[in-house]
Amino acid sequence: MLKEVLWWLDIREGGVYLDCTVGAGGHSRAILDEMRGKVRIIGIDRDEEALKIASQELREYKEQTTLIKANFKELPQILKEENVGLLDGIIYDLGLSSMQLDSQTRGFSFRWTASLDMRMDSSQALTAAHLVGELSQKELEDIFFELGEERWARRIAKFVVEERRQNPIKTTSDLLEVMRRAVPAKFRRGRKTHFATRVFQALRIKVNEELENLRVSLSYSFDLLQKEGRVCVISYHSLEDRIVKQKFNEAKEEKLNILTKKVIRPSKKEVRINPRARSARLRVAERI
Repeated sequence: MLKEVLWWLDIREGGVYLDCTVGAGGHSRAILDEMRGKVRIIGIDRDEEALKIASQELREYKEQTTLIKANFKELPQILKEENVGLLDGIIYDLGLSSMQLDSQTRGFSFRWTASLDMRMDSSQALTAAHLVGELSQKELEDIFFELGEERWARRIAKFVVEERRQNPIKTTSDLLEVMRRAVPAKFRRGRKTHFATRVFQALRIKVNEELENLRVSLSYSFDLLQKEGRVCVISYHSLEDRIVKQKFNEAKEEKLNILTKKVIRPSKKEVRINPRARSARLRVAERI
């Protein structure tokens, strides 16, 4: 939703913009190109591989760009260390980047056999394998149901615990095979999305504390915007979008003017070009 973000962000020459999920640098590059480099970009990401790619993507604007390995829940500290005052705009593009999803070694996708890792920040200790191997059946059920909205959460958790008593579940293929036995065949075939999608999503969210980090970060972000500065948030599933909507509503009238009364969806053309964009939802608010 690059065009939509650029339009809603209402970029100003000389402004300072914070890309909380810089990824491969796509949004940041578009802002810099739009303003011919006459803005400052601060890009943060937890993923060192993403930052390396972003550094190459933004090398033409090296003087205008600061890239930082950090968690976006630490926004006040980050801006203080960079001696930055109030911002003209903030972008969040949540969830997995294409680079992470397409990685054949990091365990985000069940399309390849890989270690059950799923860490966005490879320096942290907790992995998906730890969760699957150590949590109780009830704890796993809660994760699958609450963070994945998985109908078969209880049965999958039961099968996971039974399997690991005999064999460790260490790879994406190990977990996929357990789920194939746990979810009845007629329901595996009848789904719009792959039967493993929701459980993999739930584990990834838990490993990276994505929802809690989003709540904390948004709570800080509104106070970091100057008057008429805007915050744009792209979410990809209902759990994220619910938090964004809630935080916007909590701050409206006192801090924010909500500009998008309904979520903005990607165009049909964009979805045809990039099918992964089909679930994207954009919300925008302005500091008052």
